[in-house]
Amino acid sequence: MRVRHYLQVGSGYIHGALSLLIMMNLAGCIVNSQHHPTSIPQLRRVGQTTQLFVDDKPFLALGGELGNSTASNLEVLEQAFAKCEHMNLNTVMLPVYWDLIEPSENHFDFSLVQGAIDRARAHHLHLVYLWFGTWKNSMSCYAPSWIKRDVARFPRVRLSNGELEEIVTPECTASRDADANAFASLMRWTRQYDSGHHTVIMVQVENEVGMIPEPRDHSELSNSAYHSPVPEKLLALAAQKQLGPEINMLWQNAGHKTAGTWPEVFGDTAQGEEIFTAWQLASYVEHIAAAGKREYPLPMFANAALIRPGYFPGQYPSGGPLPHLLEIWRAAAPSLDMICPDIYFPNFIEWATRYKRNGNPLFIPEMAASDRAPANILYAISQLHAIGTGPFSIENLDGEKAQRITQCYGLLAGMSDSILKAQQTNKIIGLSPPIAFDWSTSNEPQRADLGGITFQATFDRPGNPNDSARPTTLPTLGSGHWDAPPNTPRGSALILQLAHDEFLILGMGATITFSAPNNKIGIDSVQEGHFTDDDK
Repeated sequence: MRVRHYLQVGSGYIHGALSLLIMMNLAGCIVNSQHHPTSIPQLRRVGQTTQLFVDDKPFLALGGELGNSTASNLEVLEQAFAKCEHMNLNTVMLPVYWDLIEPSENHFDFSLVQGAIDRARAHHLHLVYLWFGTWKNSMSCYAPSWIKRDVARFPRVRLSNGELEEIVTPECTASRDADANAFASLMRWTRQYDSGHHTVIMVQVENEVGMIPEPRDHSELSNSAYHSPVPEKLLALAAQKQLGPEINMLWQNAGHKTAGTWPEVFGDTAQGEEIFTAWQLASYVEHIAAAGKREYPLPMFANAALIRPGYFPGQYPSGGPLPHLLEIWRAAAPSLDMICPDIYFPNFIEWATRYKRNGNPLFIPEMAASDRAPANILYAISQLHAIGTGPFSIENLDGEKAQRITQCYGLLAGMSDSILKAQQTNKIIGLSPPIAFDWSTSNEPQRADLGGITFQATFDRPGNPNDSARPTTLPTLGSGHWDAPPNTPRGSALILQLAHDEFLILGMGATITFSAPNNKIGIDSVQEGHFTDDDK
């Protein structure tokens, strides 16, 4: 048996900067930019995976998320887009601000959004809207002034001690309907302006919603809803044990009731209150997403701020689209095509894997732009078939971090067609060291099988090999640029099968070996290289 193994000759080693190691020229591997658009961007199930299709062809979103305020100024945005194009991005996650497009009720101004689309087209970039509507990072800070000032019409969340929060209550139908009207207007305008170009390819509805610093709202409206019967749809899912292991356990512990109020069915605890909040928030988001989809049915998703170890409901944005609440969100918000994580914690693989649950496609709209970002991107796209990734505050990166992401995206862009085909046929794997929340990492080799071959990877530990220091504190969630401490592996490897005995490897900081049961195999030939425009 012959195996053409794409590694440096004789060494079996991928070191330092990202290296793409191949031996054959693949003609026609990139989508033809002259293709005339037909169907709108959409998610499709192909083979063993779900992929994003743009202009009727699978699309790998090599993205980045802009800082929160960058899209509010077109001159600043122009500079950001120019940098994103230089860094080999093909997609930018773009904030769209409710307060700026509807400064007074029912009076809309889409000039800022139009300017963003025009500039994105000039820089050959696609856009993913991030709708900063009723909530952004739990708070209602991007709601228009006419929402913020009218507390009687748009009541706020109350804590158990009666204090008001800067959060519009999810039981407020007036704010829900106003948000839905604004979002539908945005999507209607986008269809009219962009449906012939497909610059905008997906939409995030709200941003990192959740209840904090308590697991539920104690306003009069929410208290009444909390002590009302649980919806029959949710009760049926509980009885069928289709709400996931975490929620099923709470339901069982509360007496597995088939009728009753929220505290009766799920328990009057912080965990039970969070289930109520999740249903509230997801139902609110569904109303908005459905209104937008009626105007222009682009793929839509919700994103989640994740949980630190040992934290309980109320200590994090509770009730948001978290993995243990995924089934509740999907039941309450069927207009959402995906539930997505924003990953800033070191244990990237753990969180990303938890979102590959019950058919939920993986898209990571926001992630730490740390020195492990390229390694995490490779793993997500290969092992977890992610449809795209987005390091946060991408326009503010510089130095080695920017260079590494630029190189990573440049190589991935050149081989994206091969990656997408391999995802469809499950002929792609990823190897990366599992890193814990405290940055601790095992020295155990990572293994995976592909095409009857077992590939094994061990990873470099840069810095002093005797330095096992770990940070005593971790940056706050949302800082975006976490750096691994010394002696933490920076590497990973993407391996895909081109033919029976041909494999392609893209990676860095890894030593790769291979074996096959009951067979002696070796390297027949090796070529190092990269895809260029001539390969399209």
